[in-house]
Amino acid sequence: MNPEAFKAALAEQGIDLTPTQMQQFATYYEFLVATNEHVNLTTITEESEVYLKHFYDSLTPAFYLPALRDQPLTLCDVGAGAGFPSLPLKIAFPQLQVTIVDSLNKRITFLNELAAKLDLTGVAFYHARAEEFGGKRAPHREAFDLVTARAVARMSVLSELCLPLTKVGGQFVALKAAKTADELAVSQQAIATLGGKLSADHDFALPVSNDPRHIVVIDKLKQTPKRYPRKAGTPNREPLEN
Repeated sequence: MNPEAFKAALAEQGIDLTPTQMQQFATYYEFLVATNEHVNLTTITEESEVYLKHFYDSLTPAFYLPALRDQPLTLCDVGAGAGFPSLPLKIAFPQLQVTIVDSLNKRITFLNELAAKLDLTGVAFYHARAEEFGGKRAPHREAFDLVTARAVARMSVLSELCLPLTKVGGQFVALKAAKTADELAVSQQAIATLGGKLSADHDFALPVSNDPRHIVVIDKLKQTPKRYPRKAGTPNREPLEN
């Protein structure tokens, strides 16, 4: 998917990128690949692959959550790595207020430099563990309209990291590559315990590659009990599963 095909594929979804936004994506690509030579940010570096599997993929939540397109939502991206999905969403929908939390300082340094190059405002980057960022006394606990994660961790683990950050009435959105039915089957108890309820599991394929994708949407219905999230590392080691 070259930049022109990327623009056309988004236009088919009702997302029309301006020349300025297309230039921001081009700058993002160039800086990502240049930085990746000395900081491990991504295994995907071919232009057509980055545009499809990073940029386009990051924008797919807006196909299913129209509020992303025009509402000034507060969005927290947990473990965003090189900025996915939140920074492509920010470029396409500048009214979003984006916060990224990542546990690796090198990635935060990259994101700060990238935001300056892209002239982004309304973005904040935090070097922290998600368990601490959403802890019971943390200022960001239950502070965000939308919390995203595009990660390989299981839904039970992601829910414990992300639902404590999601405000009541907000949503946690997980971007998953693998089949989600088995994960969701053993995560229902965790999701409910943490104050959430499964709203949707959108199943689709990326264009060109036909790689399977899922967007799982969890509604936050009630406050997360103060004992969650547990201390750093525990959610991964001892997931809350049925």
